[in-house]
Amino acid sequence: MNGKNNIAIGFLTMGFFMAYGFLLIYLRDFAPGKEEWINSYSIGKHFETRLAHVHGNLFAFLNILIGYLLIHFRDKLDHVKAISWSALTGLLMPIGILTEVYFGLPPALVLIGAISMTVSVVWLGFAFFRIKSLN
Repeated sequence: MNGKNNIAIGFLTMGFFMAYGFLLIYLRDFAPGKEEWINSYSIGKHFETRLAHVHGNLFAFLNILIGYLLIHFRDKLDHVKAISWSALTGLLMPIGILTEVYFGLPPALVLIGAISMTVSVVWLGFAFFRIKSLN
């Protein structure tokens, strides 16, 4: 885990949540009962699924960016593997939102993912501060 998997899994996750966006468009515009779906636009299941879509793509993009930075600066950064794993674990957040909506599971994955992604971003920020020079 030196960043390559963050990039690969980031792109795959982004593709999944982009495709999920098409499902949301279908449910809003074409599905039977679309009026009910539209009426619950800012509350309930519809709102939660949009949160998963947005956070899934954001966290996927963050993994791609973090992966690139970890690969590019791996010789100058400390704790590359831990940061990589923490960013990947962050993907549990949008997955957790979907498991809440569709399976009624508790929000544990959401919390673990949110904390992990926040830790990875802050940790990487401090790691870059500790670099003496980029040249």
